[in-house]
Amino acid sequence: MFEVFIIPVSILAVSGIVVTAILFTAAKYMAVPVDEKQELVREALPGANCGACGYSGCDGYAEAVAKGEAAPNLCIPAGAAGGEKIAEIMGLSFEGVDAKKAFVKCHGTCDKTHDKMEYVGVDTCEACSMLYGGNSSCDYGCLGFGDCAAACAFGAITIKDGIAHVNKDLCTGCEACTAVCPKHIIEMMPENQKVKVACSSKAMPKAAMQSCKVSCIACKKCERSCEFDAIHVNDFLAKIDPEKCTACGKCVEACPNNCITQGW
Repeated sequence: MFEVFIIPVSILAVSGIVVTAILFTAAKYMAVPVDEKQELVREALPGANCGACGYSGCDGYAEAVAKGEAAPNLCIPAGAAGGEKIAEIMGLSFEGVDAKKAFVKCHGTCDKTHDKMEYVGVDTCEACSMLYGGNSSCDYGCLGFGDCAAACAFGAITIKDGIAHVNKDLCTGCEACTAVCPKHIIEMMPENQKVKVACSSKAMPKAAMQSCKVSCIACKKCERSCEFDAIHVNDFLAKIDPEKCTACGKCVEACPNNCITQGW
């Protein structure tokens, strides 16, 4: 009777030892060698996996850098310090990081806009926007439910007076907020770009004035005030060319609705 149990158990034990030995041998001789530089580069990255570098995530970017297929300064969240460390690992010169920060192209706070309807539903911008474009009187403005704030892993976005606000010092430029905004009003802008249009409305002037007190009304006063041809009104909305803008501030002074801002 004892042999009935001991024989199968013994066979199973021996089989387990043999399989373990085979797997150990396979792991040893068939393992894909890992590039030491790739591991070091990966350790130097913040792990945001935001894709701002143009690769699928930190692992993909580290692999590309190690292979010499990507520059060491593409990780915006890592900043200059991270870029310098990666360049040092790869034995390359560091050219600096093109730092960008998130900017909300809307400053239509609760006292500047109004609700066109009472919204009762899931408290997200995405859900609200599916119902006639949202409850805000401005079809192009921030809905204020905070999808962007929830997506930000660095606590750089808060909702105040019904719209999103970005803390430039906390923003890493990972672009997570731009991906979730259903209105597409958050844009990554160069950190050194001082003059910006805090509006996204493309409504005709009369409709824009009725929907928001600080909306761009396409009056072109900013365009006429600029001596450097840096700002133009297209589709009823002022747009700034950062390459031409000298931050003189004349367009800021000329805007009757104060929708052009200087500074962050």
